[in-house]
Amino acid sequence: MRLHRCFSAVLVAGLIAVAAASCGDNLPTATAPAVEPAPLLVGDLLGGLGLLRCTPLPAASASKVIGPAGGSLQVGPHVLRIPAGALTRSVTIRAEAPSDVVNSVRLFPEGLQFTKVGASLTMSYANCNLLGRLTPKRIAYTTERLTILSYLLSIDNTLKKQVTGRLEHFSRYAVAW
Repeated sequence: MRLHRCFSAVLVAGLIAVAAASCGDNLPTATAPAVEPAPLLVGDLLGGLGLLRCTPLPAASASKVIGPAGGSLQVGPHVLRIPAGALTRSVTIRAEAPSDVVNSVRLFPEGLQFTKVGASLTMSYANCNLLGRLTPKRIAYTTERLTILSYLLSIDNTLKKQVTGRLEHFSRYAVAW
């Protein structure tokens, strides 16, 4: 019995020593790596205004001759509308929608200008993340590397998941929030 009490005392003392050692200032010397936020929801929220992140759509392209009478051109889910009187002569209009995590459209001939009556571009964002569906959208005029140069006056139709902006010239445009 005495041996049992002695063994119990030693066991309790050992447990107390282990517990005391683990409560000390034994901090690790290395820091844990930083965790990156999820790019499609938190990243957009923390990044402020910018281009809307989307699931890539298949690449699309289209072309059509449009003149002073006006017309429209659909490229993927996006539609370019040129009203009557916006062009003074017939022009072959070409549009490309590349497959990317940003919904964008390139319009050619680049730099084509319209009369006082500008064209409009309606872009879909049905394939974009939840945050994109909850915040007001607009169309951004961008560089080829998708750097935003300016924002177009835009109307967001959340029911159709489309945003429409008024164009004054052809270039590259993308859906932004």
